[in-house]
Amino acid sequence: MFKKLPHTYVIIFSLIIIAAIATFIIPSGEFVRVETTTDSGKVVNQIVPGTFHYVESSNQTWQIMSAFFKGFQKAPGIIAFILILGGAFWILNETGAINMGVQTFLRKSTVLEKYSFFRKIGVNNLVVILIMIMFSLFGAIFGMSEETIAFVAIFVPLAISMGYDSITGVCMCFLAAGLGFAGCILNPFTLGIAQDIAGIKMFSGIEYRLVIWFIMTLLGIIFVLMYANKVKKNPQRSIMYEEDNYWRKQQDSTELASAIASTRLTYISFFLISIIQIIFSIVLCLNGVETKDIIVIIAALLYLPFAYFMLRKSMQMFSLTILIYTIIYLVIGVTAFDWDFSQITALFFSMAIFSGMALGKTFSQIAQLFIAGAKDILSAALVVGLASGIIVILEDGKIIDTLLFYVSNSIQGTGKGGAITIMYSFQTLLNAIITSGTAKAAMLMPMFREISNMVGLSLQSTVTAFHIGDGLTNLLTPTSGVLIAVLGIARIPYVKWVQFAWKFILVMVVVGWLLLLPTLFLSLPNF
Repeated sequence: MFKKLPHTYVIIFSLIIIAAIATFIIPSGEFVRVETTTDSGKVVNQIVPGTFHYVESSNQTWQIMSAFFKGFQKAPGIIAFILILGGAFWILNETGAINMGVQTFLRKSTVLEKYSFFRKIGVNNLVVILIMIMFSLFGAIFGMSEETIAFVAIFVPLAISMGYDSITGVCMCFLAAGLGFAGCILNPFTLGIAQDIAGIKMFSGIEYRLVIWFIMTLLGIIFVLMYANKVKKNPQRSIMYEEDNYWRKQQDSTELASAIASTRLTYISFFLISIIQIIFSIVLCLNGVETKDIIVIIAALLYLPFAYFMLRKSMQMFSLTILIYTIIYLVIGVTAFDWDFSQITALFFSMAIFSGMALGKTFSQIAQLFIAGAKDILSAALVVGLASGIIVILEDGKIIDTLLFYVSNSIQGTGKGGAITIMYSFQTLLNAIITSGTAKAAMLMPMFREISNMVGLSLQSTVTAFHIGDGLTNLLTPTSGVLIAVLGIARIPYVKWVQFAWKFILVMVVVGWLLLLPTLFLSLPNF
């Protein structure tokens, strides 16, 4: 059945054509925007309510053929990140570190099965639960999204080794982070900006958002465990059974490999990383130590004994240490230092070089391996550019503001329940077109704030409708560069992901609406 479905590129290009047709049906229009700095220091282009005006039609015709090129211009960060990540993990896979680490972890975890509590729950089930809770918290607290791309290359092999499939591995990090993103406990990039524009204190009303996060995360865990255990009982029931042969072959080849002793270049890699961290720690101390700097210094100091111990065990275990510290610095950088793609890609590029050295390769050999990895992941980078072309057509056709204007007019005159339902529905649908939470906050919240005041709706209700609607359809829409990148690295065709996820996402959209209704009656604080 699945072989008859069109290729992902065909589906996305068809959506570009549909978007172009829409520019002939929907009139072009624009709102006036002003550049505003929020209390959190974020600069946004905020819509001025009441300034909508129709403009000259900008029908998209031949532009569908340039959408691919413009899509690359629109999403250069994700595309470059994918290529560098592909090269870095290709080199790391050459060391056998990931799969050896996975096998070691699974052997150690089986020790827990001698306890009846863990035996009843299932150690593998517990691993899935804990990882999903962690990533859901990452999504809810600091808005983890793009960063999940890097974790796919770790959790897909782990899921395969536990008897699951690649979809389970993607759900453990990407789906969990998306549900947490919708639950949105403290996310400064969506919730913080939305509350700031709405005129209420940042992060107020956290009590009920904790309830929302818990319910969404719990439902996600139940759904994933049900699917994962179905696959484990009969692997051929997985819709990814044939495609996952790629991951199973990697796992089999690693199991046959033995530990390789560290070489002279492995030790050189260790010393270079140590020197870099020591110098960086000294620079932080000289510039005045803050709390976030202390975390970095502690991590650097712990690296020396831990990495040396792993270095003595084998080259693979030291390479695994490089990966572990890459992930540690990724989390620290994103949460404490507001890293963007430039810093994150630099981190993984460094991982590629030092992993190659640990493997005993020359710089020329490292370059060749890196290019091979970038080639292997190129299709994922290309589809991100193509998917971004959908947004390019809609923006160049100038119909997004017109849709927003129509919706804002339809809300006026409705009651509180009708207003919150229309806001939530539009936000959920708009999320399929514009995936940036910050951009949507600047676009929607000024309008929604005015409408909420007109119908007597709590601003906390409006913000809640925004952040729930902001997270769910990102897990399904082809315009989400993160989703397309995640699926590309996991080697999951987009159509199969839709086959797996659409019913669950639809249920979660309904659950999100039901969770909105109590906000009409609760007295949520604005301070």
